[in-house]
Amino acid sequence: MTLAEKPSGKKLQVSGVVQGVGFRPFVYRLAREHHLSGWVCNTSRWVEIVVEGAAASLERFVQELTSQSPALARIDSLVVEEAEPQGREGFTILESRRLPGAEALIPADASTCADCFREIMDPGDRRYYYPFTNCTNCGPRFTIIQSVPYDRPRTTMAAFAMCPRCREEYENPEDRRFHAEPTACPECGPRVWLEEAGRVLEGDALKAAGKLLREGKVVAIKGLGGFHLACDARQAPAVASLRDRKGRVGKPFAVMVRDLAEAQRLGQLDGLTTQLLLSPERPIVLARKREDCDLAPQVAPHNKYLGLMLPYTPLHLLLFSHAPAALVMTSGNLSEEPLVFTNDGARIRLASLADAFLLHNRDIQVPCDDSVVRPVAGRQVIPLRRARGFVPQRVSLPVDSEPILAVGAEQKNTFCLAWKGLALLSQHLGDLDTVETFDYFQLAIAHFKSLSRKDPQVIAYDLHPQYFSTRYALAQEGVKLIGVQHHHAHIAACLAENGRRGPCLGLALDGTGYGPDGTIWGGELLVADLADYKRVGRLVQVRLPGGEAAVRDPRRMAAAYLHAAFGGDFIRVAREMHFGFSSLEERILSHQLATGLNSPLTSSTGRLFDAVAAALNVCRTRTYEGQPALELEMAASEDEKGYYSVGVDSADGLVVLDGVGLFRETVVDYRAGAAPGRAAARFHNSLARLLTAACVILRDRTGLDEVALAGGVFQNGLLLTRLYDLLIEQGFAVLTQTRTPPNDGSISLGQAAVAAARLEREGG
Repeated sequence: MTLAEKPSGKKLQVSGVVQGVGFRPFVYRLAREHHLSGWVCNTSRWVEIVVEGAAASLERFVQELTSQSPALARIDSLVVEEAEPQGREGFTILESRRLPGAEALIPADASTCADCFREIMDPGDRRYYYPFTNCTNCGPRFTIIQSVPYDRPRTTMAAFAMCPRCREEYENPEDRRFHAEPTACPECGPRVWLEEAGRVLEGDALKAAGKLLREGKVVAIKGLGGFHLACDARQAPAVASLRDRKGRVGKPFAVMVRDLAEAQRLGQLDGLTTQLLLSPERPIVLARKREDCDLAPQVAPHNKYLGLMLPYTPLHLLLFSHAPAALVMTSGNLSEEPLVFTNDGARIRLASLADAFLLHNRDIQVPCDDSVVRPVAGRQVIPLRRARGFVPQRVSLPVDSEPILAVGAEQKNTFCLAWKGLALLSQHLGDLDTVETFDYFQLAIAHFKSLSRKDPQVIAYDLHPQYFSTRYALAQEGVKLIGVQHHHAHIAACLAENGRRGPCLGLALDGTGYGPDGTIWGGELLVADLADYKRVGRLVQVRLPGGEAAVRDPRRMAAAYLHAAFGGDFIRVAREMHFGFSSLEERILSHQLATGLNSPLTSSTGRLFDAVAAALNVCRTRTYEGQPALELEMAASEDEKGYYSVGVDSADGLVVLDGVGLFRETVVDYRAGAAPGRAAARFHNSLARLLTAACVILRDRTGLDEVALAGGVFQNGLLLTRLYDLLIEQGFAVLTQTRTPPNDGSISLGQAAVAAARLEREGG
């Protein structure tokens, strides 16, 4: 700046993921690079910057603030105001400040960066082989935060006083560990040890754990957001033992592999799959098994895919120096119970599951399971479980509102806090059908309220009266309650994620949802916007014999569809197809299906998949939710282009899809000699065509040419790609979910969007 040039000043407020990601030292270095003076400060709402200097330098500073920000940062809003220059000298980083109405974004946990990895493996570095190495570009964030603003005293790292060398790095703006809140070293940080059969080993804990894994033992490993149960994925007896102990009969296990080369040995990795594996979020990624995959068959039975992930903490990286190259890494819990995340909890609840415990003394404040994503056809990503690495990234809503709490569904529960056009979706909590999970659901809501400094007086909930989340909502006093139909919430979540308000055509396909007409929905065609919906179509209804008993037993759903397709002759057909019903079961089913006793009507797509899977003898015993549909997709021959000719009818003004006819044609084809794989593929192809035909009819009636696809059925990659391509061929614009799960994991997002739209309408 020349003597004649008058200095300029600016005040900036930066909102988004800008705390705990090295943003302040980045601002510091950028200001010094452009010879600017002023300061930067974290607040509990945003990062605040006051800067002054030459006008041209200020302009470049503002431009590069967004174009060159740190890898883990995400700027959602940048407010720039003119400010009177004060003649400041130098640029400083001020202490963090609390402000009322905190809205600062909390950073998500991030996998170990390349720089830290190099230090860990460098014998000359002081952090050589240290399993808690991190910096501003990586490490724990969300899982250790106790309150905002995000500073070390408000995390579980407060228990560890920094040594002089760590303190020097922490206070040096030029260092990559400047204000890296979890920073530590062997001298001052957390430590790891192994407990086995009453003995405690500290010095060679990782080496000892690796030896146990090589010997076929099960080791409980404390990670970033909770415990894993690990064993050698190539040793069939070890995998079988873990299944038996955990009570997980057939559901696939996730596998952590030493490096990308090992992942390539096991799975077919295209560009998208590789990108997801290497991303900072490090989710579990479903990858097609290689034909020569040598993992134990029990890792992922009846499945063409493996759930692979790479190490995402230094502890994992170092463990693989001693352990087998591929480890089963499944959630540390008994099946359907909450994730264990404390040392004492592990010693008690995992005692019968693990032979040893690899523990550390950095407390986990917020348990957070691994995220799971499914790349499809190299072009699209289906999130199956949104948790570590992605939470608490916020989702923009296309409608503003006062603070709202949406409490989600019963299965795959998440909850959501929404305000001012933003939605903060919780991590996957699991099914709210245990006392432990429901207790944590309530604690997590309180924690999120505290972090966001929001206490919503509006609560959105599912209309199902028996959901624990619904009971929670209805028990709150002094709040405005907004009930949201389950399938409307599915479509609203898809609309909201895509920044749309509607109206659109919505295909909401899942297993179960409470229908206002007293039936069980799950194969619904809606005309919907965020505020309202109208049911304009559905799958043909069949009986659900025995209610929940039919959900648990696919053979019962096959019997219901056989009855609908073949009438009173269904018992003979069931016998010829060797369903194995006892005489008593045959009499009960006949009575239930004839009279409707304890057999409500359902239009569920999930139950149609169950029936077809049982009829083709692909899956007749269900050991986990969604198993029949998953195994039916896995059985389908992907090169099969054939389909069955089934149509669309009308009833009471609704478009009705002939699911019974589709089932009948599938069974007839199979009984005539079609291989199960071909019949399964033709079923998928036919359902995609049937849904497309219904959308064409509804477009002619409504003029709507945008279709939102939502619900757990759209976890099925084969159906999704077949349907998507057919709809595009017919000229539709197709909306899918790529940031939040299409299953019930995004119901709370949809509830929040609906509630916000209704509040806006009331206010207008």
